Amino acid sequence: MSSNVRFAEGGVREMIYIAFPMLVSNACETVMVFTDRLFLSRLGSVQMSAAMGGGMSSFMLTVFFIGLIGYSTAMIAQFYGAGKKEMCGISAFQGMIISVLAYPVILLSRPLIHYMFTKTGIDEMQLYYQRQYFDILIFGSVFFLIRHSLSCFFSGIGKTGIVMFSSILAMFVNVGASWVLIFGRFGLPEMGMRGAAIGTIIGSISGILVLVFAYLRKTNVDAYGIKGSFRFDRALSLKLLRFGTPAGIEFLLGFTAFTFIVLIFHAQGLSTATAATIMFNWDHVAYVPLIGVEIGVTSLVGRYIGAGRHDIVHKTVISGLKLGVIYSVIVALLFIFFPYQLTDFFRPDSPDPAFEAAVPLTVYMLRLASIYVLVTAQMVVFMGALRGAGDTFWAMLISVGTNWSIMVITYIIMNTLNFSAEVGWTSVVLLFLLFPVFLYARYKSGRWKDIQPVT
Repeated sequence: MSSNVRFAEGGVREMIYIAFPMLVSNACETVMVFTDRLFLSRLGSVQMSAAMGGGMSSFMLTVFFIGLIGYSTAMIAQFYGAGKKEMCGISAFQGMIISVLAYPVILLSRPLIHYMFTKTGIDEMQLYYQRQYFDILIFGSVFFLIRHSLSCFFSGIGKTGIVMFSSILAMFVNVGASWVLIFGRFGLPEMGMRGAAIGTIIGSISGILVLVFAYLRKTNVDAYGIKGSFRFDRALSLKLLRFGTPAGIEFLLGFTAFTFIVLIFHAQGLSTATAATIMFNWDHVAYVPLIGVEIGVTSLVGRYIGAGRHDIVHKTVISGLKLGVIYSVIVALLFIFFPYQLTDFFRPDSPDPAFEAAVPLTVYMLRLASIYVLVTAQMVVFMGALRGAGDTFWAMLISVGTNWSIMVITYIIMNTLNFSAEVGWTSVVLLFLLFPVFLYARYKSGRWKDIQPVT
């Protein structure tokens, strides 16, 4: 049963009920990032590339805490499945405490990222805009973390429609605010890069307001004992740290490796940086909505494990694979047959030599990316299943080992052996294909069944 709606346990309809709103929610997050870069591309390829570098770097500082807090989804789902609803609210509040404590740590890390920028060989003009975008975003990072912790609560109890509504509102506010601030509409000054960052923060705050309203509604307060949940719980916090820390380390090291891969391409010159930025923008479109499927799998697997129903887990995983593969096939076909049209989305308003030089490489990267897009669904589903079962340590080892191997090999190919960007990108895609193989092997071993649920 999902919330108050009954479906066949572990079936596709139940997976759609939980995962589809999260897929839409993550698609909205993608739209926010995508449109910021799209708007900035009208100002020039440099600003567009700077938004990617700055945005990824700001996310890198929060990603450990996102992974750590994110495990509360599995914890809450396990308590929900075990019928201990009052523990769901207490678990969620431990994530909120971590969100607030993480904020000063993130701000103190700012000089480290500035130093990293100067050592990557990025073009000076891009570096100027990249620092500007990054600095504003990290000051708003606490809003993103609090919004994430509230989303985990609703994902854990299966009310993902609330998260979807929050994300839709945040998307519309973000896109509208960015358009007004970047281009200086309605009599406001044209703020360019700074306007894009401020618009992102405004959108995040609007999403929080929806979640807070839903969280404090009387029906929710009564059902999950919210009034008594606003307290530190040592035992729950230790469980969240125990199981969430590997997930946080995985997110941090995995995303750090990905960030360095982007920077490796950006350091090859403006045309290669432009091609890589366009490619990774579309990669973001392809991948982030699938996180919704992963969250759905994590929530349902955690719920059935909490209820002692291991027999339903594999059926849930198969349902997640069906939903994810359908989405991935659609994206892969777009990459194969419409790469020129996808590239032209980011064509600047005025002539830009860097963009024109980047078109052939962008088309090559998009078409080749269709290969790994097809296996991404398998990766997120098996990762979600392992996290829902609490097998976060092995999920971390596989993710970190694969991502860092890709980063090191790509660096050697492009900077030591001095091969072209085409060769470097080919190596990234082929090595990525090993990721779901390792995850499947761990899932197939069944070791996750021996892990005791948090309940």
